[in-house]
Amino acid sequence: MNHRITRRQLLTRTGMGFTGLVLNSMLQADGQPHFAPKAKHVIWIFLQGGVSHLESFDPKPELTRFAGKTIAETPHRGVLDSPFVKKNVVQFTAIDRKLMTTVLPLQVPYAKRGQSGIEISDWWPHVGAVVDDLAILRSIWTTDNDHAAQLQFHTGRHIFQGVYPSIGSWVHYGLGSLNENIPKFVVLGPQVPPHLGGVNCTGADYLGPQFSGVHLSGDPVNPMPYASPELPLTREEQKREFEFIGELNRLDSLAYPADDAIRARIKSYELAFRMQTAVPELFQLRDESGPVRKLYGLDQENTKHFGGDLLTARRLVERGVRFVQVFHGYRTDGNGWDAHSELKKNHSKLSGEVDLPLAGLIRDLKQRGLLKDTVVVWGTEFGRTPGVEGNREGRDHHPFGFSCWMAGGGLKVGIAHGATDELGFHAVENRHYVTDIHATVLHQLGLDPRKLEVPGHKRLEIDFGHPIREIMA
Repeated sequence: MNHRITRRQLLTRTGMGFTGLVLNSMLQADGQPHFAPKAKHVIWIFLQGGVSHLESFDPKPELTRFAGKTIAETPHRGVLDSPFVKKNVVQFTAIDRKLMTTVLPLQVPYAKRGQSGIEISDWWPHVGAVVDDLAILRSIWTTDNDHAAQLQFHTGRHIFQGVYPSIGSWVHYGLGSLNENIPKFVVLGPQVPPHLGGVNCTGADYLGPQFSGVHLSGDPVNPMPYASPELPLTREEQKREFEFIGELNRLDSLAYPADDAIRARIKSYELAFRMQTAVPELFQLRDESGPVRKLYGLDQENTKHFGGDLLTARRLVERGVRFVQVFHGYRTDGNGWDAHSELKKNHSKLSGEVDLPLAGLIRDLKQRGLLKDTVVVWGTEFGRTPGVEGNREGRDHHPFGFSCWMAGGGLKVGIAHGATDELGFHAVENRHYVTDIHATVLHQLGLDPRKLEVPGHKRLEIDFGHPIREIMA
């Protein structure tokens, strides 16, 4: 008979109870970088729906030049016959090339910004003002032509391939905590809808649910609704309640020692108790000075929600959170950035909600000395087509080439890396699959993804990605 017991069982049987379980959690969170890191934190910003790269960070004047013509009538008709497109189009059952045939002109002017002179559209003037602190990536590609590309962006896998750990969970799994009173991986903003990946976009899958992102509501009174008591309780009463529930869960864990869900539930109650005093103050944004609140747009109706999320992200990073995921899109508009029609109306409105707060985050991190330790990632699931969709002044989904950007954490600044062709159809220069962004983030944190492999769960070569060396300082 095997008489070995787990550390959790030992702590439980020796009567260390709640305190022992907190200690156990701390002992498990002792991950160390594989090599010297250049960053400690990540703020991962994701705009849901598919931001047009053509009207943001990748200007293509040829679209205006050939507006109204079919792509076949332009000198660039070869983009439709790209070997990459032919190889991957079989996966895109929703693609109808007829939707891409008529060229839609650019819907907004561009201008050169900053000392670097990188061109950015007039819908992003504030981000353009901090372009010298950014590394623009103009050659990202993926393979899902539908919005489940949101899951692919975060896990590297097409939804047809199943569920896999998200990038935030890999960071959580690989590194220990800098503050045991708050989660290592926090999620803010509107969640991804279930049919597009849902919580799996911030989930841990086979790493175990304890490594999933913790969604905080942004409400200083009730940041974790599931952990709040139904009736008013004193802190001592709530402590006893948590201990009682924890004891019941521990009895279950002894009866079912392999049940990851029970272990994760125990951890969630322990964390909820510790967060009672640590978390609410994170959302007291009125404690910030007037100039800082203005920097994030908290004084304006259209920017205050997203600005509040980004200011909270900065406050979380200051307190030791490793990975902060911030979503934008579905809360303010039913379809987010998915501009199949009236792209100009859609994108001008939504960029107005995020442009100022994004620039404010970069400036605030920089002035506090946090940008050098924090990798900021801005992404979206794919771009938009060069062609108009029907006659509705919109653009369709486009995974063949689109833009993201990164900043901080030991990365080069004031550069635009990679390129799409003259119509913005296909990434043609320094092409990067989405997991190259993952690999870059992990590298800056001192993590080698191959050393994070879990026995029994083989990963594909493309899952690991390749660090984008050209943007590393």
